[in-house]
Amino acid sequence: MGGQAKAKLAQESENLKIALQENLREIAKSDQQEIATEWTIEDSEHLYRIKGWGEPYFSINTVGHVTVSPEGDRGGSLDLYELVESLRRRNIGLPLLIRFSDILADRIERLNACFAKAIARYNYPNVYRGVYPIKCNQHRHIVESLVRYGKPFQFGLEAGSKPELMIALATLEPAENPQNNQSPLLICNGYKDREYIETALLATRIGLKPIIVIEQLKEVDIAIEISRQFGIKPILGVRAKLSSKGIGRWGNSSGERAKFGLTIPEILAVVHRLQASEMLDCLQLLHYHVGSQISSITVVKDAIREAAQIYGELVNLGASMQYLDVGGGLGVDYDGSKTNFYVSKNYNMQNYANDIVAEVQEACAERNIAAPVLISESGRAITAHHSVLIFDVLGSSEVPRTPSLPGTEKEHLIVRNIRETYNLINEENYQETFHDAMQFKEEAISLFNFGYLSLKERAKVEEIYWACCGKISEIVKKQDYVPDDLEDLEKIMASIYYVNLSVFQSAADAWAIDQLFPIMPIHRLTEEPTQKGILADLTCDSDGKIDKFIDLKDVKDVLELHPLKAEQSSSNNVDSKDPYYLGMFLVGAYQEIMGNLHNLFGDTNVVHIKMNPKGHQIEYLVKGDTITEVLGYVQYNGEDLLETIRHRTEQALQDNRITLEEAQLLLQDYERSLRRYTYLVDSH
Repeated sequence: MGGQAKAKLAQESENLKIALQENLREIAKSDQQEIATEWTIEDSEHLYRIKGWGEPYFSINTVGHVTVSPEGDRGGSLDLYELVESLRRRNIGLPLLIRFSDILADRIERLNACFAKAIARYNYPNVYRGVYPIKCNQHRHIVESLVRYGKPFQFGLEAGSKPELMIALATLEPAENPQNNQSPLLICNGYKDREYIETALLATRIGLKPIIVIEQLKEVDIAIEISRQFGIKPILGVRAKLSSKGIGRWGNSSGERAKFGLTIPEILAVVHRLQASEMLDCLQLLHYHVGSQISSITVVKDAIREAAQIYGELVNLGASMQYLDVGGGLGVDYDGSKTNFYVSKNYNMQNYANDIVAEVQEACAERNIAAPVLISESGRAITAHHSVLIFDVLGSSEVPRTPSLPGTEKEHLIVRNIRETYNLINEENYQETFHDAMQFKEEAISLFNFGYLSLKERAKVEEIYWACCGKISEIVKKQDYVPDDLEDLEKIMASIYYVNLSVFQSAADAWAIDQLFPIMPIHRLTEEPTQKGILADLTCDSDGKIDKFIDLKDVKDVLELHPLKAEQSSSNNVDSKDPYYLGMFLVGAYQEIMGNLHNLFGDTNVVHIKMNPKGHQIEYLVKGDTITEVLGYVQYNGEDLLETIRHRTEQALQDNRITLEEAQLLLQDYERSLRRYTYLVDSH
């Protein structure tokens, strides 16, 4: 081989070596980028804010599943996805409400511990006695569990109606000596008739300790009359309308125009009537309520300061005051922001207890009067965390992101124009081309309405329009500033995820008062959720959707979700062998009892889970409503309906409009459906 040939070969070899090294560097760089952008559970924690609203009960494990620690940071944890799969294998269908009983025990213990710490810190010379307001969640297993878990703390109950009074009387355990401070209290609130007051007073004969809180002036006269009739000395309280105003959705619960309670002149009238009847010593409690879900600690401070002064004045008037009931209001941080936003709170449970104890201590010391037993009715803060609603996604609907077919010269001019607009979109002109696309779409609709554009041509225009929006939305994501006219683009482009639940039944507050609940996938949390969507429920109602979600700075219009893995059939249903589960958290307060039967979707299946040394066990299973049961609520009899269908199939057989096999199948399906869950049945 000649020298020139050798030199050429050496150069080619060197060039190949350089190219190979460059390729290796590019591969290494690509791998580093992939590693840098790999989605982690920390990313999911940040995105769904689970540490903000979920600690110490909810977190994410290394396989990307949500975990539940029912005993907080003092016990074991459960993989929520595996728990759901286990329950489904027991033929417990979704949607499914899972209650973790141990969380109730932990919440009661934490609340009492906070007040005990505050009492010790400020050398408060009396005690705390909490009560659970039954209206927050009246279900039997919950109330019974709270009474059982609250027994070491003399935790009592609050009833706001006659039905709730019936529950309380039969659930609280009688004390041998109800007059001592070791007995759980029964606070009797709400509007009362003679029967209510009579029942409550007679309950003292069986060892209970009811305190009748006067809401209207006429109630004090009834209480005096019944007391004399039976020779029972009642414990009475008054509910005051404070001038201190609440905050947020329930801010109007207090103030001069509040629904419940007595004005200052009315409280003085109660004092005078009891004094005239020589029963002023029966007035022992002052109660107030400034609203549920108090988000600002300032409201708590203002209210207790005013109430403490009223309490002191009642003592000076001669009442034998012993109790100060601060009502409800202890908030839950639904979005994890720790702010005074209406679904959050800018304080913790210890701050709450500290401020109440300190204010009452100071007010009583200034007046040189005995400090009262402190009572709170903290229902939401006790029950919200213990219930999780699990539901599956049935399918999704997405707007097209790219045109399905290339254009042709024979296309209508309006189609060619919008297709050209799509091809021209870039980072320099995206705002201008957005308006061009909108104009072409509107022109296409006008042309179609006048008969100058076919249905297929209109479909092409709309498909390309949505593709334009998709292309522009990807550009907008990268911008530091989003123009005002493009702010809603993300929401417009959001996918619709169809979910197996009724918002009206299981998340009534989300529909009625725009309450926000944390919602997130309970698995696949090591994967980046690349879809943004809203949730649509099973009901035939445009309000049956959830399109507001928690966020750190404000409220999100879309929720980050994962693409559905299974291939969708023509009906857009997802193969149940590869389900996608979502969880709605912190739904233990109010939602179940306030749900309604819109479209006759009934109560969901409910499972109570209790931790034990071997892991966990199903403590209770409460089956959801069947179709027969919900039909009964609206006065239909299942047997009568089935008989009507049977008669009609017989007539159809005689008229040769149906075969015998078809008639039998119709009857079997109808009868089976009557016995089934009101929600969609899966084949998992």
